Amino acid sequence: MITRKRLAAGVCGLLAAMTVALLPTPALAAGEPDADASPKVELTLDVSGSMRARDIDGQSRMAAAKQAFNEVLDAVPDDVRLGIRTLGANYRGEDRKVGCKDTRQLYPVGPLDRTEAKTAVATLTPTGWTPIGPALLGAADDLKGGDASRRIVLITDGEDTCAPLDPCQVARDIAAKGIHLTVDTLGLLPDAKTRNQLSCIAEATGGTYTSVEHTKQLRDRVHQLVDRAARPVVTPVATEGAADCTGAPKLKPGLYSDREKFAEHRWYRVDVRPGQELRASVSVAADRAVNNDYGVLLRASTVHGREIVRGAEAGDGRTDVISSGLRYPKAPSDASDEDAPAAETVCLQVSNSFSAPASVKTDPGMPVELTLDLVDGPSDASDAAFFGLGHGWWLLITLALSGLVAGLLWGWISRWRVTVWRTN
Repeated sequence: MITRKRLAAGVCGLLAAMTVALLPTPALAAGEPDADASPKVELTLDVSGSMRARDIDGQSRMAAAKQAFNEVLDAVPDDVRLGIRTLGANYRGEDRKVGCKDTRQLYPVGPLDRTEAKTAVATLTPTGWTPIGPALLGAADDLKGGDASRRIVLITDGEDTCAPLDPCQVARDIAAKGIHLTVDTLGLLPDAKTRNQLSCIAEATGGTYTSVEHTKQLRDRVHQLVDRAARPVVTPVATEGAADCTGAPKLKPGLYSDREKFAEHRWYRVDVRPGQELRASVSVAADRAVNNDYGVLLRASTVHGREIVRGAEAGDGRTDVISSGLRYPKAPSDASDEDAPAAETVCLQVSNSFSAPASVKTDPGMPVELTLDLVDGPSDASDAAFFGLGHGWWLLITLALSGLVAGLLWGWISRWRVTVWRTN
């Protein structure tokens, strides 16, 4: 009897364990998104003493920020993990060394409890300094981990007061880590220095800068940025070009990011099969002050150094990004699949001719985005690449022949006109 009871209990326990194992986890059962795949946003708010100024729609800057935050928190998408960080919210003294460490996470990045987040924001009172650089470092640490988009939304009414830790350089260092973290900046009634600093921070990470003068404008812009984080985006794959083609990384079609120093050459490799066309483009961003007159070169060559085709573009300081591209169609093979020649390794060289004043730091290098695509080769006679004009030499030969024919024709017409004039 005892044996039967033990056997029955064992069977029931086994069935219960199997049932629990087959059931979905609570997160999946509730339809909650995977934390690692959820976009993350941290609102980073300046709570320094200058936020007491009453010049936004008849209320203080702090009151306008709180109102905007409350309305934004009500509309945060469910799949966004949101946090709040403050700077200058706690230390009231005059010790600059202590004031420049005054940044803390007010609400942790994670699933949003709207009531709790609003309560935390309501306790804020304009207090101390403006340590933007340390706040950016803290926010980047708050957002680490996961594969989804990460965004810092920085809201301040003044420039950083904690030099020599330059927040613009901090932003460049964050971007150079290749973690694809974007910093968007909003300036509340900013002066020229604040505007320049916030623009530099945003440009260094591929973010945006917005000047704000009204509460509604602040609310709408913050809501737009939080909502933008929830949209899926293509994240570039971090790579590192080599000093020559031999040691260059072999890339497949896709979007890649890298860093290139001033006046540097970087190499990459890609395999192109017969009948395919390589389409490549590169963009180099001037994320700091640079001298006028610069350019970018994208050059394709064989592994033996013979140039195939190139694309180049020049700028004069009126744009923050300069881009160039090229196309290389490889002729199809008449051989059977078994006897078809192997893919050709094409070397891609990315070069720039940027220079900067001596006061500008050149490290880390400037952001580079490289896009590669392999498509079926052109078969349309109206496509210039169909004739091989994308190969460079063909273009030069065609232009030379056209010039020769035009010159001969013009010479013949001129002689004919002179002959007619003499006859008459």
